[in-house]
Formats: sequence, structure tokens, C-alpha cells
Amino acid sequence: MNQDSMQFLTPEEAIAVDGALLPQHEKFLTRLTISSMRLLIHIAQDYQITVEELTPDQIIKWFEQDAKIRHEQGSQAAFLKW
Repeated sequence: MNQDSMQFLTPEEAIAVDGALLPQHEKFLTRLTISSMRLLIHIAQDYQITVEELTPDQIIKWFEQDAKIRHEQGSQAAFLKW
């Protein structure tokens, strides 16, 4: 999966979530959870550890570093595009 597609659902996943028999707020949480899982996998790969080994401190530091990259080099250089 490329960097851009990792941040969002694939078209097939979006269709599956939309078709799920869930209220809208639970569909939102499902989309958020899938995206978060992908992000955690990426963060763990950056640290060369498993997702299960990630600590909250490592996640915070990763977000701080990505924000620093965005601030210093522009949004295209950062991993997160929002």
C-alpha cells in the first residue's frame, strides 16, 4: 500500500463499512479504527518494532516528529497529510 492509501480506507473497505448494519456514529468509529490500525503499523515499522511493543510515549514522539517535519519541510514531506 502506498503512503496516501494508508491514511484512508480503500474503496472496497469504504463500501464494506457503508454497507455494514451499523448506526452512522459506529461507521465513523469503524473507519477511524481501520485508519488508526494502519497508522500504528507504520509507526511501529519506523521504530522497527511490533505494534504490540509500541508505547504511548513512542506514539506521541512520532506525532511530534511528523509535526516538526511538516513545519520545517512542508506538508508533503510529512507522513500525515491533514
